Amino acid sequence: MPNGYNGKILHVDLTKGALTVEEPDEAFYRKYMGGSAMGMYYILRDMPKGADPLGPDNVLTLMTGVTTGAAISGQSRLNANAKSPISGGIGDSQSGGFFPAELKFAGFDGIVVKGKSPKPVYLAIIEGKAELRDAAHLMGKKSGEVDDIIHKEVDPKAEILQHGLGAENGVLFSSLVSMSNRHNGRTGMGLVMASKNLKAVVARGTKKPKLADSKALAALNKTGPKILPDNPDMPGLANDGTATVVMFQNTIGSLPTRNYGEGQFEHCEDISGEKMSATILKDRDTCYACVVRCKRVVEVKDGAYLAEPRYGGPEYETIGTFGSYCGIDNLAAIATANQICNEYAVDTIAAGATIAFAMECYENGVITKEQTGGIELKFGDADAMLKALKAMVNAEGEFGKALAQGSERAAKIWGNGAEEFLITVKGAEAPAHMPQAKRSLGLIYAVNPFGADHQSSEHDPYYEEGVADLNLNRLKMLGLGTPQPNLSLTPEKVRFAYLTEVFYSMLDSVELCQFVFGPAWTLYGPAETVEMIRAVTGWDVTVEELMAVGERRLNLFRTFNAREGLARNADKLPKKFFKALKGTGPTAGIALTHEEVDSAIDEYYRLAGWTNDGVPTRETLKKHDIEWAAEYLPA
Repeated sequence: MPNGYNGKILHVDLTKGALTVEEPDEAFYRKYMGGSAMGMYYILRDMPKGADPLGPDNVLTLMTGVTTGAAISGQSRLNANAKSPISGGIGDSQSGGFFPAELKFAGFDGIVVKGKSPKPVYLAIIEGKAELRDAAHLMGKKSGEVDDIIHKEVDPKAEILQHGLGAENGVLFSSLVSMSNRHNGRTGMGLVMASKNLKAVVARGTKKPKLADSKALAALNKTGPKILPDNPDMPGLANDGTATVVMFQNTIGSLPTRNYGEGQFEHCEDISGEKMSATILKDRDTCYACVVRCKRVVEVKDGAYLAEPRYGGPEYETIGTFGSYCGIDNLAAIATANQICNEYAVDTIAAGATIAFAMECYENGVITKEQTGGIELKFGDADAMLKALKAMVNAEGEFGKALAQGSERAAKIWGNGAEEFLITVKGAEAPAHMPQAKRSLGLIYAVNPFGADHQSSEHDPYYEEGVADLNLNRLKMLGLGTPQPNLSLTPEKVRFAYLTEVFYSMLDSVELCQFVFGPAWTLYGPAETVEMIRAVTGWDVTVEELMAVGERRLNLFRTFNAREGLARNADKLPKKFFKALKGTGPTAGIALTHEEVDSAIDEYYRLAGWTNDGVPTRETLKKHDIEWAAEYLPA
């Protein structure tokens, strides 16, 4: 019996209704560790080139990692991967909560889903046994209602991962959601699952994985609560959730305001984490075995605004996209928007950013009141924002249908210069961290295989002059020891971006939370990451071995994208990032330049060992022990 994992992958052929169990050897697990690195093995092998993202040939993988379910903070993570209906390249998404650990306890490390069921079904995995069950009675219901029904017919303690009403209505950026508030968002994985007629995956189990050294793991686990107060970043995350960074982001000019037109929001205090804690916060929730408890639970009973505790509460990104992006300072309205997204299982970043985009289009005469279905879609109007959101998630009318396709496709529908206001990369709306203030993050936005993402590398402030000693000492383990000037994109900043992206890539394979394990500011650094994996698996891993896992994942992603026609041609930032920001603060008048971004992309490709077109070479794949993937490179 292996340590940390079950040694079992469940294969589901929905077309045939067939379930089979694969038992890969230990070398397979150690090479990929789990998560999206492991998922890519099956996706490249089993998905034909040019597969329709919403067709039966698309392969959806749901993977935990080799440490999932261990009794320590930050390990209950799940990765979903498939061809993205948003970009046509790889889709990648992580979630936390309790479902990942429960799937491990139910007897499986991951699931590979193929085909399409002739009717709606859900997959029940109970104490090591899996079966497909009818799901007709679950269709057309909100996420909380689906949870209630399944809990009654399966087990009140079962964990449920589902696609929602948004996917049933065809919303492009639909998520997978568990606990009615934990999302695999961003890349349309909910719509992929819906296209397969798979409504949900239900897990219930009591068999916890064996640990190689339970005493070492317990000792490390005990250090977490002790060191948490001494880390300058962690107490705020625990007390005020991810929204604790609203005020900091505003201070450095990186709080996107009025659709990325400015870097500071004059009403930032009204939507801050501190304000949420003082007003609508009801409780702090957590993921399996985690002491950080960063998840917010809010309650709003304010006339037109409503937020129930079961739907959690808004994260920083949600506050940004529905708040400052839209010029809205009303936390109750933002919490209501968050609940609607959770009820319908749609990505809050894409939803809020698309509405902000539409607001700028409206205010510049690109679209009219007639086109919006009578909505006066102006920045700062919370009620207009909610009307647009409801039209979006239900795909109501021509306006709602356009919004449901995301801003990039809406721009093509509307024309009239709408593309000038886009903030998309590979079809994905940019998150609430501005590359004008965090320039190496802008590079990652461009080259990231699945679009602009804020959790694929470390952010610039942690490698800029004045960085805290704690952060620099940790980064030195990755070979980074020379902090760079503020607002710079030097070759050393590019190296920082690449190496921290590789580390984050490993985290999304081992499946570890980036708020707990990371290269700079988190609860545990690289040394503790190695220590934890050793204690769980018994493998004598090193930082170098873990970085190799991260590089494998990135190279498999880029190989897949190259096969599907995405290379340097897709590594582009929107026009808006190259226009000077308005407003006040340290980034007012600041913009990226094409010269610095193009130069940084060249240097990034060089570090990665890719061609000038951003495609892995056969030699690079061989170097990373994934030479088998070379057959999928374009000729």
